[in-house]
Amino acid sequence: MIFINLLPLRRKKKMIVNLVMLEAKPECIEEMKAICTYNHENSVKEEGNVRFDVLQNAEDPCKFTLYEVFENKEAIEFHKNTEHYKRWAQAMEHILAAPRYKISNTDVAFTK
Repeated sequence: MIFINLLPLRRKKKMIVNLVMLEAKPECIEEMKAICTYNHENSVKEEGNVRFDVLQNAEDPCKFTLYEVFENKEAIEFHKNTEHYKRWAQAMEHILAAPRYKISNTDVAFTK
């Protein structure tokens, strides 16, 4: 049996991967898509943002997931202080049917 030492291939810094779970009111689905797309288009331009995807649940069109990958906490803080994030957060106040929640992760094996 041959063992290969993969430790040198591992990144030293862990990225932060957030799954933000959203549920829109049925009458606000199109507005949710529009404001999340606006947030996406601007977020991917930020330094420190690795990925920012907007996903809609295949079984329940009211449910959305934001898949956000940032290099570090500073990149997240920068993101939360941008005009597009503030506009998105304000829109969520009347779009959401339930409170949003976030699942925060770090990467183990990651494809960029």
